[in-house]
Amino acid sequence: MSGSGFAQLLQDLADETAVVDALVASLEASDWGLPTPAEGWSIHDQVSHLAFFDEQAVLAVASPTRFREGAQALMAGGMDFPDRIAAQYRSMPVPDLLDWFRAARAELLRVFGALDGGTRVPWFGPDMSLMSSATARLMETWAHGLDIAETVGGDIVASDRLHHIAHLGVRTLGFSFALRNLRVPTDEVRVELQAPDGGTWTWGPPGVPNTVVGPAVDFCLVVTQRRHFLDTRLDVRGPAARDWMGIAQAFAGAASAGRPPRSIGAAS
Repeated sequence: MSGSGFAQLLQDLADETAVVDALVASLEASDWGLPTPAEGWSIHDQVSHLAFFDEQAVLAVASPTRFREGAQALMAGGMDFPDRIAAQYRSMPVPDLLDWFRAARAELLRVFGALDGGTRVPWFGPDMSLMSSATARLMETWAHGLDIAETVGGDIVASDRLHHIAHLGVRTLGFSFALRNLRVPTDEVRVELQAPDGGTWTWGPPGVPNTVVGPAVDFCLVVTQRRHFLDTRLDVRGPAARDWMGIAQAFAGAASAGRPPRSIGAAS
């Protein structure tokens, strides 16, 4: 990604941040304890998760050695470390948590904005570029923001910022299988998504038997494990595509089973 492309990605991250900030800023203090669709997690947990991992992303840039030591210690205690982190910060007062989230995100945007998007940094798994790190932060912001919106009856309007998440979802096809010690399919998958602006986003060669076709927002819901693909408008065809959509995971950490299907959707 060019320098201007990385700058646009960071602007998109800032814009997505503003959406989530607007959602939580108007909540009563008691609302922060409401349970969200993420089992066992409240709105408070969703926001502390974003703030904590923003700080970790900045630490990975500022002090890779300290980051690696801390990450190894967290993972050594079990791959449920996101749940343990959520529990650790549950007693933080809401005003302090909101200040933390805002400050951590502002610092991340400032630090990333002063560097090249190709800069490599460590993470909870393989090293990644700052471009990939920023894309992951946008993906997390959108997904956790969606959980919050569904909890309070709010709405997150689909935007073209979803392209970053969809691209990450496609790029993590192999990761989703390898994370579960499954054989990565050799058959290519064609992905055709209807963009919020009415356009079409595509990945993979045309004319192959394995395809995923449908609204971009539904694809993003699946790869962030906010919906089972059977509960979406995605048309999933071919064994490799079906296997992928059943385990798709665009985020790092332990393999997650995702949310079970609530209905029968379009699959063949």
